[in-house]
Amino acid sequence: MCFGEVLWDQFPTGKKIGGAPLNVALRLKTLGCEASMISSVGHDANGTEIISLIRRLGLDTRSISIIDNYPTGVVQVAVNERGSASYTIAYPAAWDKIELNDYTKELVANADALIFGSLVCRDEVSRQALNQLLDSDVYKVFDVNLRNPHYTTPVLETLMNKADFIKFNDEELLEISASLGSTFTTLEENIKFISEKTATNALCVTKGKHGAILLWDGQLIYSGGYPATVADTVGAGDSFLAALIAGLLKGSNPQYSLNFACATGALVAEQPGANPEISYAKVEQMIASTSSI
Repeated sequence: MCFGEVLWDQFPTGKKIGGAPLNVALRLKTLGCEASMISSVGHDANGTEIISLIRRLGLDTRSISIIDNYPTGVVQVAVNERGSASYTIAYPAAWDKIELNDYTKELVANADALIFGSLVCRDEVSRQALNQLLDSDVYKVFDVNLRNPHYTTPVLETLMNKADFIKFNDEELLEISASLGSTFTTLEENIKFISEKTATNALCVTKGKHGAILLWDGQLIYSGGYPATVADTVGAGDSFLAALIAGLLKGSNPQYSLNFACATGALVAEQPGANPEISYAKVEQMIASTSSI
């Protein structure tokens, strides 16, 4: 179960569906997991189109509400010569005004995990809805997704304290750790710092093309990543998270799960947009043919 923004990523070449939680849900679906999305779209052409497309991609849309007065979210995406993306995120959008109903609450109560990010908490309405869900017993996965100026340290700390699993990129980890008083400089030291400060025993830090570090069952597990010719980085981290969580919650070997996630993220980065089609076979082929660096 994923909670948060569904929107259109507007590239210079056209628009593609996006939003980090939606990207995670769509990748979970392609990995054979049941996935649903809790969000809101506007009562407009963009909203109608995105609902139709999400249905065709196999996700249950009954927990995506259609609301008046706020437009479907649109994000302007700029990609530099290295494939790194920057975002201009319109506010307010329909996904800022997510409200719960009995159906969405029941979905979360019966889910294996609730995956959520920080961006959706920029507005009080969606933040309060999420906080209600975080009071449930579901396994909570927090995908840190820092987008200036749409976050504050107190909100991030609250979300981390409620999470069972936290995923950062390396820059996010260092920024948040420093804001909470860390004087450490290495990723490993700051992983331990955040783990102790928030009483969260499962954390993952991505390092772009250099792979990732996973804290799991008290041990640090490393993957050096896999080489990729980057088209753009949009959605690579979201697919990484989906692949990792799918593996870990199924009880797969943590080292293999981390390698699989890194390979999935690399393959996404090789194609434009957040949700390119990627098969298990392609991921397995990358792992088999390329040793993790």
